[in-house]
Amino acid sequence: MLPPGTLRRPLAAAARLARARARPQVLASLATGPRQNNSIFYEIRMYDIKPPKMKEFVEMFNKYLHLRTAHSELVGCWSAELGAMNKVVHVWKYDNFAHRAAVRHALANDKDWQGKFISPALPLIEKQHNEVAYLVPWCQLGKPPKEGGVYEWVTFQMKPGGPALWGESFRAAINAHINTGYTKLIGVFHTEYGLLNTVHVIWWNESPDHRAAGRHSAHEDARVVAAVRDSVRFLDSQQNLLLIPLQCSPLK
Repeated sequence: MLPPGTLRRPLAAAARLARARARPQVLASLATGPRQNNSIFYEIRMYDIKPPKMKEFVEMFNKYLHLRTAHSELVGCWSAELGAMNKVVHVWKYDNFAHRAAVRHALANDKDWQGKFISPALPLIEKQHNEVAYLVPWCQLGKPPKEGGVYEWVTFQMKPGGPALWGESFRAAINAHINTGYTKLIGVFHTEYGLLNTVHVIWWNESPDHRAAGRHSAHEDARVVAAVRDSVRFLDSQQNLLLIPLQCSPLK
């Protein structure tokens, strides 16, 4: 006859092992969404320029930006036409945070950049704001089919919980607009630093009138209406800007 507890001990050990194996699955369910496949991120910078100085700032930005792009990659830069005034938006790409730190150190020691742009530009700026964001895993950075259009920058403030909560519905709403064919998706960014649970979507359109006509048609498309109604359950607020690419912008 086996000693008391002999059978219970293996059973208890097996139960503990089963619980341990199950724990990662429980924790994984708390994730905010799919992880990024690499460390690349984008710094979004928005500058509010003093109203009388906007023209001067843009001219200076176009003239000396090559000194800045010698250090890291510029995705695009625009001035706001509608939705805000005297605002410049620019997006920079970095391999990782160490890369950004090295670039910032190099810029601080770049006498041409500091002397020709930073020193004369700072008095023209009213306010600066920046965020760090990742492209959502299901979106690649796009390019417009041709030069000469306009960009719509739409910012969605989503409910806390991350893409695990609202990701599928948000993606469906984006795809519904893409499928109408009136607009071109450039990128969808989810913030890592800044106001959290923020998503920035960049669209390209041939013109403001082309966008307006496309939006009107989209609002009569049952598929778009259904997808948007489902996604707004997770939305706190949204706003948009109509952006005009600067002369020096890679995205034109």
